[in-house]
Amino acid sequence: MTDTIAAISTGSALSAIGIIRLSGSDTIRIIDKVFRPSFGKAMSSRKDRQLVYGELLDPSGAVIDLCLCTVSRGPGSYTGEDTAELQCHGSPTVLQEGLRALFASGARQALPGEFTKRAFLNGRMDLTQAEAVIDLIHAETAEAAKNAAGQLGGAIVRKTDGIYDTLKDISAHYHAVLDYPDEDIEDFLLESYSSTLSAAERSLSALLSSFDRGRVMREGVPAVILGKPNAGKSSLLNALLGYERAIVTDIPGTTRDTITEKVRLGRVLLRLTDTAGLRETGDKVERIGVDRALAAADEAELALVLVDPTDEENSLSVLESVQHIKHIILIFTKADIKNMRGSIVSTKGLRADALISLSSLTGDGIDVLTSAVEELYPAGEEAQGEILTNSRHADAVGRALESIRAAKDAMDFGLTPDAVLVEVEEAMAALGELSGKTVREDITSRIFERFCVGK
Repeated sequence: MTDTIAAISTGSALSAIGIIRLSGSDTIRIIDKVFRPSFGKAMSSRKDRQLVYGELLDPSGAVIDLCLCTVSRGPGSYTGEDTAELQCHGSPTVLQEGLRALFASGARQALPGEFTKRAFLNGRMDLTQAEAVIDLIHAETAEAAKNAAGQLGGAIVRKTDGIYDTLKDISAHYHAVLDYPDEDIEDFLLESYSSTLSAAERSLSALLSSFDRGRVMREGVPAVILGKPNAGKSSLLNALLGYERAIVTDIPGTTRDTITEKVRLGRVLLRLTDTAGLRETGDKVERIGVDRALAAADEAELALVLVDPTDEENSLSVLESVQHIKHIILIFTKADIKNMRGSIVSTKGLRADALISLSSLTGDGIDVLTSAVEELYPAGEEAQGEILTNSRHADAVGRALESIRAAKDAMDFGLTPDAVLVEVEEAMAALGELSGKTVREDITSRIFERFCVGK
């Protein structure tokens, strides 16, 4: 990692401010070549993190922009290397010209996630913290952002490193007795570590149980809108989004395919899929749409079942077909039409978590729908970073938990200490993958491929 990398870290959209970042052994020399302070000495003679006003120059010495510059020398920088930032006006042309000037002076284009990858490889952050960077960038709710910020602060590894250290103590004691039998070392008694393994099991089980909430927090609740043709499904999607995403007509069967969008209802993020109307049809294309609607229902955790009050008896058959879905909200639509208000009737013994009357045209009832969804997915305690949101983390914690349980079983069955220690060390290896202690290089590379260029 001796080469120096550069990238635009604020994207390519037009903005007031745009930032170009550098990191590597040649950073200070390159900055002195392309940036001329308006007053005083060159950046190589400036203090770390001092913001300096000056001119950004192209290879011929012509001024590209008037901007601000700051440098941070390693190992106290973000990446652990010498770094610099140029805070320019946010014209994409200006930023590209500035980047070309850096390349001409010896930098190369940074790969996606390479700044954060260098921070990880240089010991500035562990792997869970590095992954939290991209989670924070992509957070779509305040709760998800707070949890990612907590993970960036090391919340997950602080929890798992405590467990790792207790397991390491067990392993170290066993090997010390085995390797140095003549030394005055306390006898290794498995029974004395039974409570330690039980405590590790409880902690890992509690951490793993947070993953369901974390998955919803990060990806949104998989939800589906279902109903007969013309029940108002597409109208509801458009009303929740606030714009015309789906085509709405009074012709039954207009929607032929699924449409998925993310929608926030209060504190809850939904990954909401609008579907074709459920009915028997001889139209081949519409039949495909119905099949896709049923497939979307099978993958959903929440169903919004729409009932047209003018066709109530027929519409309730949809409710019967989705009783397998975890949560169901039954919505009687078209509440804006005279004599339709308060038309909710018996569901004939079928399960539904809530019954709502709603008008997509006027918006009446959407606040009630929001409250119903929030009741089904309460926020719980405020996320402080100890909620698992990453499937890689959940997999590692799950494998560590299995190994701890296997170690306890081996102990209960009276197996020899080495059989127990094999499982203890398997648990340590799994927990080591969280921070990067034992993770393979190909997994590390795959993690950083998710990042944006310049991050």
